[in-house]
Amino acid sequence: MVKDNRKNKRDDEMARITAVCKSRQKGTRKEPVSKGMLKEGYGLIGDAHAASSTHRQVSLLATESIDKMRGLGIDLSPGDFAENLTCEGIELVVLPVGTQLVIGKEAVLEVTQIGKECHRGCAIFRQVGRCIMPSEGIFTRVIRGGVVKAGDTIRVL
Repeated sequence: MVKDNRKNKRDDEMARITAVCKSRQKGTRKEPVSKGMLKEGYGLIGDAHAASSTHRQVSLLATESIDKMRGLGIDLSPGDFAENLTCEGIELVVLPVGTQLVIGKEAVLEVTQIGKECHRGCAIFRQVGRCIMPSEGIFTRVIRGGVVKAGDTIRVL
């Protein structure tokens, strides 16, 4: 009997959440939490950026982007760029606005913005010396809520 390794390889290569992060104040680093609750039309409950009045309810940044900054000798952790969801195995910046992402088993996010204008005086820039969110972070709104935690898969619809 021949084992088909393609299925296992595909599973290993799936995009995943590596950290869920939130903060009480805008413009500051976010702290990793064990899990979070995404609320439809609102964002990550308990995070300063969550609001029904914005299209930037939840931010995502790839570990691969953070690794570029680590390559410059900067010690960084998930949440240091104020991202809510740190992920790996997905090229976020190529996703068109309107793309929907399934997080874990139930949550659905819709990409609303790629990058953002970063004011040079923001806390992230002052702490890290450079901000990658303007070019490599994405913003989403919550279409369907649910629990999100590190290890959850990310699937593009």
